[in-house]
Amino acid sequence: MSTLKMKEAALIYLDKSGGLQKFIDDCKYYNDLKQSYAVYRFNILINPSDVVELDTELGNHILHQPLEASQVFQSVCFIAVKTLSLIGQLQTENQINIVLKLTHLPPLPSYSLDFCEFPLDYTSQRFYMMQGIVIAMTTVTKYTQGARFLCSDEACPLSKGFQYIRVHVPGATESATIRNDFLCNLCSSSLQEDRKFRVLGDKQIVEIIPAKALHAFQGYSNKQRFRFQSLTIFLRDELVNKMNIGNEYKIIGIPTCVKTSQTSVCIETNSITFYNPKVPSGISDSFRCLLSLTSSSCWKFTAILANIFASQIVPPGTYNLLKLCLLMSLVQTSVRNKELEDSLDILIITSDTLLVDRLLNFSINLVPRGIRHPVSAEIFPTVSRNKYGTGAVSVQAGSALLAKGSICFIGDLASHKKDKLEQLQSVMESRSITVYISGKKFGDDIDQQMTFPVQCSFWSFVDLDSSSRRNTQKTNTLIGQMDCSLIPANLVEAFGLLINCNESSPCHPFLSNVQHTLKKAIDPEGLLYVASKQFTTEDFEKLLAFAKNLNVEFSLEAERMIHGYYLASRRIRTDSICGSKLSSSALKYLVSLSEAHARLNLRTKVIKEDALIAALLFETSLTLKYGTTVFRVAPNAVFPFELYNEEYLEKRDIYLTQCQQQLLQFIATYGPGTTIFASDE
Repeated sequence: MSTLKMKEAALIYLDKSGGLQKFIDDCKYYNDLKQSYAVYRFNILINPSDVVELDTELGNHILHQPLEASQVFQSVCFIAVKTLSLIGQLQTENQINIVLKLTHLPPLPSYSLDFCEFPLDYTSQRFYMMQGIVIAMTTVTKYTQGARFLCSDEACPLSKGFQYIRVHVPGATESATIRNDFLCNLCSSSLQEDRKFRVLGDKQIVEIIPAKALHAFQGYSNKQRFRFQSLTIFLRDELVNKMNIGNEYKIIGIPTCVKTSQTSVCIETNSITFYNPKVPSGISDSFRCLLSLTSSSCWKFTAILANIFASQIVPPGTYNLLKLCLLMSLVQTSVRNKELEDSLDILIITSDTLLVDRLLNFSINLVPRGIRHPVSAEIFPTVSRNKYGTGAVSVQAGSALLAKGSICFIGDLASHKKDKLEQLQSVMESRSITVYISGKKFGDDIDQQMTFPVQCSFWSFVDLDSSSRRNTQKTNTLIGQMDCSLIPANLVEAFGLLINCNESSPCHPFLSNVQHTLKKAIDPEGLLYVASKQFTTEDFEKLLAFAKNLNVEFSLEAERMIHGYYLASRRIRTDSICGSKLSSSALKYLVSLSEAHARLNLRTKVIKEDALIAALLFETSLTLKYGTTVFRVAPNAVFPFELYNEEYLEKRDIYLTQCQQQLLQFIATYGPGTTIFASDE
């Protein structure tokens, strides 16, 4: 009576939810094919809340005994097929394969599976919800959805018909579904598969890790130890190719134990939802107050941010230019732009690699997906044989894809081999990486390739005092030009910003850094400056999270200034032999810099003051690469004075206003519409 009641409830739910009509439409598709199959597969969408409200027992079965619940719906659907004559070819109830697709699970701890905890429950065969980032995925292969077996004794009544049907169930391997040791229940003769009725489906294997496991890749420890492991996800049929490497998903599935060369816990996936983190609603009170106090200027807020940023690593007022660029790169870390034009790559030339390394490592920890690339790992995806023996090839993510929508800090460029640097240059120019899979090597008939978008910014540095660099320095550099001879010129060009941080530069006050280091050695956890107490690391995290999600648009003035500067700068850096020294990506970086400065100011419109900062930063970078030009920008143009108080901030504003007039004059002289431009330009 209990089973009959659940069948009635299942029929009522299907009728009310529209599932019955969808089932009838699916049956019509099979019936029109006029072909017999061993199994007919149907997906039924289930809203657990609606089912529990209709019938608690059926709802409990769906949540905690999904295989038995599928049998209830299987029986209801078979009766519907026979009553309404929906599929003429279908003979037995066993031929119907029902897959219950849940819309959600109750938001209770008992339905959540945390694979940082031990032990994992893989014996209950019920639904759990888990969340993770895809770190590897295989190519698509085939698996057996269902098969027909017949008794080998022709005199046996079961040597015909569809009495022996094998259907894939969660956790079953291919060898469990298709075997040669089945016996007939009637005469005990061996069963043989009727291969022409085998039904195949698509299968893909994906590995995920919890988001908090990325702390292991950030070079940072909060002294809280935790255990994590990757979890294997099986995607089948309509779920194949629905997940991408580097994305984070919420997954509903059934944990199972799969025995291969080593026993491991896997998830038979039921449904997938792309995880979109919540956008912060605002910033801290301390930054809100600072923004209000500096509202009269378009430059003061970001100047103070750069001045006080990372005071745990360097004293306030030092490395301001570098810190401003890091902050601007951090607010560009978002996957909101599908055209991948938000990236802001930074290459630093420094004589103090230890301090710069600490500063960059501190910065990547302020955004959720910041990755410090381990030297022993791979930056970009690699290919290996799948450990589950399915014949598929597994593609491992690499640091760049794990840092999706964030920063990939690759350390010292000198630590990477020539072929890896060439690959890095190619990726930075195209913002994509293609993985080639050799069919001959991995036992396939044809070669394959998979292309992945690279949606992160790259940070790196070069040691100015390395022995190889000291021995090979050029002596014929131009005014303002840095010696980058040990780095491939095309790779230097691929980085949007080149920043000089050495003892002769204005961003490297030696004495204050020594004092800071000594104080931190005495009191590692202490807050040495007032700014560190007033503006905490958490405040900066909230600020960056809020700023990077702002949608900005260009004002007409800013757009004209950026395009005018680009055309004028391209013109004066063009010669008849080498052509233009500005790459086609230069305009993209100028736009990205302008947007970043606007976002850091918490504005939704890019104005000409943002465009000025972008032009100054970019021109400083160009000067380091190619030497100075008629548009003479000082190395410390963005921070001409040490920011001690309000008076120095006012002086900086006056200086930047003069720079703005100088830029407008430069555009008027060499920009579009002037006589120096050729007609085609």
